[in-house]
Amino acid sequence: MLAISRALMTNPRLLIMDEPTEGLAPVIVSQVEEMLVRLGEESDMAILVIEQNIGVATTVSENVAIMVNGRINRIIESRRLAADRDLQQRLLGVGRHSEAEPERADETAREVAAAPASAARPAAAPIRNYVSNPTPPTRWSQPVANARIESSARIASAGPSRIEAVAEARPATRPAAPPVVLVVGTLDTKGTELRFIRDLIAASGLRTRLVDVSTSGKLATCDVTAQEIALNHGRGGVAVFGRERGASVAAMAEAFEAWIKRQNDIAGIISAGGSGGASIVAPGMRALPIGAPKVLVSSIASGDVSRYVGPTDITMMYSVTDVQGLNAISRQVLANGAQALIGMVKARLSVREETGAGRARRTALPSVGLTMFGVTTPCVQQITAALAADWECLVFHATGVGGRSMEKLVDSGLISAVINVTTTEVADMLMGGVLAADEDRFGAIIRARTPYVGSVGALDMVNFGPVDTVPAAYKGRLLHAHNPQVTLMCTTAAENDRIGGWIGERLNRMDGPVRFFLPELGVSALDAQGQAFRDPQADAALFAALERTVRQTASRQLIRVKRHINDPEFSTAVVAAFRALHGHSGARRRAASRSWAAARASACQPNARTRAASTSSSFTIPAAIAWRAAAH
Repeated sequence: MLAISRALMTNPRLLIMDEPTEGLAPVIVSQVEEMLVRLGEESDMAILVIEQNIGVATTVSENVAIMVNGRINRIIESRRLAADRDLQQRLLGVGRHSEAEPERADETAREVAAAPASAARPAAAPIRNYVSNPTPPTRWSQPVANARIESSARIASAGPSRIEAVAEARPATRPAAPPVVLVVGTLDTKGTELRFIRDLIAASGLRTRLVDVSTSGKLATCDVTAQEIALNHGRGGVAVFGRERGASVAAMAEAFEAWIKRQNDIAGIISAGGSGGASIVAPGMRALPIGAPKVLVSSIASGDVSRYVGPTDITMMYSVTDVQGLNAISRQVLANGAQALIGMVKARLSVREETGAGRARRTALPSVGLTMFGVTTPCVQQITAALAADWECLVFHATGVGGRSMEKLVDSGLISAVINVTTTEVADMLMGGVLAADEDRFGAIIRARTPYVGSVGALDMVNFGPVDTVPAAYKGRLLHAHNPQVTLMCTTAAENDRIGGWIGERLNRMDGPVRFFLPELGVSALDAQGQAFRDPQADAALFAALERTVRQTASRQLIRVKRHINDPEFSTAVVAAFRALHGHSGARRRAASRSWAAARASACQPNARTRAASTSSSFTIPAAIAWRAAAH
């Protein structure tokens, strides 16, 4: 680790690392992986890694070069090698790597760029295959004499089948084994119930993996033990198997989330338990992309489950009785949960198979996310009408979780553009409203570096429940009863100054193009001329704070429009800016969308490395990697 740090202090353009994970504990290996991925995505540095661990190699790289007897034998895409277990065996299996046809590096590069060739190499004279280490080497081994290597060479007279032919027979996106359904929970207390679910899923023909996330430290018969999961925590089992239950649950949740992000064959996930088990499993479920089936059967599912579900599509099912033993009620509920997941998984796999066979996508249009509130509805409706021919418009209600859901889809790569007209959730967050964003609002845009179009919609208000729930600190303020359940409070100039500064700081962190619109005649339907919240001074304070905070460049612009936010002219200006960033041609956008779908064929696999490639404005530094096949 010290050597890596010393190398990074020189700010190199090329970083060469020789077996950086050798001898490291699994949790440290995970940290090194994350560091290499982050360096490749966020810096101008190219990285070359020589590594024997195939899991590490394919995780951190985009291309893999296979070395045989000291020479480059093949250059293959990492995801293709990671997805094909047979190919791994042919190239890297003990004593079998020499089946691959040796080629010069320049010939390999030309083949990679060209279309796959299906013709096998014609049979020729016997070929001598050399093994540089006839006996397993140790740290103290002396160099092997050439005569011994020569005497140990094997003769292969049959021409090998080509890798390209294998690739034609098996698409690169097909996983190495059938996708697996995770059955996760605390086996020390819910083992009977979880194995009941596991058996039902296995009986349907799906592959299962039973994962233990208990914090008691007791060993259980399963596919993935709690001890293995705990190694994914920064402090390992010491943090997870402690005496303080609350701290142990939080640590196991963190470890499980880190573990599940490293899995690449998840078809779905199901869990059953109480509040503790749900607290452990839910963060990992939320880490999976939207669309990946997620079912959580729990005794806490009949109340407010927002802290478990968050901005994702987790399906929660109330267990009726506690998840404690099998009885007439629990058998039915758990079976329903299992069958629901089976249906979701099989339907999803079926669609993916049909798509792989050439079935046209249900929609060929790329997706754009828009945020809307009742007081900005006309604006969003005009924008969606203008873009409907070229874009699939996904509108999110700006209720706090709505904004998080949109950004979750951006993180998952399922939304390729954003028109964030309604940013009212920021006002609720800063002023204590009930429809608040979190501190990561705009975070997905920053991470994805996607072009951003936004505005100040409904920042003139903070949301509360019925009038009698408005905090005492706000008594005497200008209030408006939106309906019996929602009370709106008008923001002041001082509050708008704070809001503008907070948003401006986030806009400064965006690397992609930014177009942020300021409607001078009002930011919501209640801020129009003659309406209850019309306050030009408060709006001016908001705009001034943004202009004072935002570092404007040719790429990052604040645009004043002398119109109300719901005026057609304002919507036209927003659409024009959006089209300038993304293009006008619907055909071109559809073609780009199809390319995106091909690149995301394994979207159900959580992979932090692919997220940076979500838009045309993203910048990913390729990282090449090679490792010695003879060592395997």
